[in-house]
Amino acid sequence: MDPHVLREDIPALDDVVYLNTGASGPSPRRVVEAAEDALEHHAFDSPGAEGPYPYAFELFEETRETVADFLGTDASHVALTQSTADGVNRVASAVDWEPGDVVVNTDLEHPAGTLPWRRLADVHDLELRTVPTEDGRVDRDAYADAVADARLVCFSAITWTHGTHLPVEDLVAEAHDAGAEVLVDAVQSPGQRPMPVESWGADFVAAAGHKWLLGPWGAGFLYVDPDAVESLEPVQLGYMGAEEAEDESYAFAEGAKRLEIGTTSPAPYAGLQEAIATVERVGLDTIQSRVERLTDRLKDGLGDRLVSPAAYESGLVTFEADDPEGLVERLKEEHGVVVRDLPTGNVRASLHVFNTAEDVDVLLDALDEC
Repeated sequence: MDPHVLREDIPALDDVVYLNTGASGPSPRRVVEAAEDALEHHAFDSPGAEGPYPYAFELFEETRETVADFLGTDASHVALTQSTADGVNRVASAVDWEPGDVVVNTDLEHPAGTLPWRRLADVHDLELRTVPTEDGRVDRDAYADAVADARLVCFSAITWTHGTHLPVEDLVAEAHDAGAEVLVDAVQSPGQRPMPVESWGADFVAAAGHKWLLGPWGAGFLYVDPDAVESLEPVQLGYMGAEEAEDESYAFAEGAKRLEIGTTSPAPYAGLQEAIATVERVGLDTIQSRVERLTDRLKDGLGDRLVSPAAYESGLVTFEADDPEGLVERLKEEHGVVVRDLPTGNVRASLHVFNTAEDVDVLLDALDEC
């Protein structure tokens, strides 16, 4: 699929220059229609046909297969979640924690990758360690010291604050050598960069479809390495995660599915399937090459204001601003440009394959006026 064809299928782009996919991607009509069709069939047709549960269960299984193919793994290694934070929490609540266990983060993490551990620290008396970074890069000496006796390490594949692509395989291997498990927050990856979960080697990878995949809210997914799954004993358990639930006995479901809980709408997952199919029709090579050209153009125009690396790493471009919140508001109200401010005190633009050189120029011209 040509990027221009995709752009024409995204109604949100009719009125604004949308440069905020890193927060939430604007969905194409075909994705929304797939979700609507699933919701209507589930609500209107299935009760008198195959039944709401058989229809939903088949769609869930199809979604696991679709996600697994996209990630290059087996469907038994995939659990369906509602979001990245949901996936992180499902892992966090399934680990058999001991008082004093160490959890390691970096100072670049989104709240989805920090709040679960902060809460668990209060509940289980865990020790939290934060690895310092500079310019979106992990201090490797500090990282080695922090993971030396850690139980679990959690970091992002692509940083939401700088758009830097961290050396996932190396960080995972170093943590494993120290005896720690690793959870990767990969929500900024699917749809803009390859996401080879098995070669990454992480025990857990959490992501969602509402950013670069341009899918609907409510459809997340979690990869669980088969060697790690048996150690997980989820505190939250429903019929989706149980293999047997008769009398007073139960058994966890095989594979990652044990982390799924109960009844949820099939609509977001139907949308996720279509979102993945759409991205695959465009092609990751096409996406990366186009995003690289667009980010290069923006970075050149930003000059000394640029915070992100000058070389291409992702579609996230962060830059300095004297009044980030005010600038974001003025860009939208006066110029129809949608970006976002960050808690770091900077502003971030996100460029995807549907964006154009004209979009970049509109932003640069607006920044000159603001």
